[in-house]
Amino acid sequence: MSEMQGTVLIVDDERSIRLSLRTILSNIGFEIIEAARGEEALSLVRTAQLDAVLLDINMPGMGGVEVCRAIRKDSSRLPIVMLTVQGSEDRKVEALEAGADDYITKPFQLRELIARLRTAVRRNKAFDAQEAVIVVGEVLLDPARHVVQKKGRTLHLTPKQFELLHFLMANAGRPVPHAKLLRTVWGPEYGEELEYLRTFVRQLRMKIEDDPANPKYLMTEAHIGYRFSESPEAI
Repeated sequence: MSEMQGTVLIVDDERSIRLSLRTILSNIGFEIIEAARGEEALSLVRTAQLDAVLLDINMPGMGGVEVCRAIRKDSSRLPIVMLTVQGSEDRKVEALEAGADDYITKPFQLRELIARLRTAVRRNKAFDAQEAVIVVGEVLLDPARHVVQKKGRTLHLTPKQFELLHFLMANAGRPVPHAKLLRTVWGPEYGEELEYLRTFVRQLRMKIEDDPANPKYLMTEAHIGYRFSESPEAI
């Protein structure tokens, strides 16, 4: 019997897809819960113990992006992987903006899907309560409590936003290349997905900067990557 890898909620209106994914993922150790509609998914998110959500972007009634936004209101840490379709770049960005951590395009390779789900579940479970609090300027990040505060006010961050901010703050004062950020936060198979990074940096600036258009914390290093300012008060 396969080792238990985590509980995943599959949300897709196509029964054949849910059945196929249930069979494959159950065989390698995932516990699967299914939902055919967005409203049903939200009920399960609130009552079941989940490690990740695999959410189809195109569903009748309450669509995937709307479901994603609703989940994020209840849970900032639960990983959400969206199932999208080819040629829908705007929808992919919309999903990321809504709080999705990742997406995979249909038709997909099962190996890629499994790898991304394993990564999502592993990161959700890898909660190190011994990590030190980081304070830079007016921003405080507490890894143990999964809390970010600005001027004492708690900010609501998604799991990927938190991971990205954590890595940047841990390297405050040093420019971090695009590829390193992508591979560290999203995984070794990334590195070229710059739209991921741009979207998440824009989201973080909206949350931590007084003036997102003129940031003093999350700085762009032209042609290199990003840098979290070590002395924002001096800018």
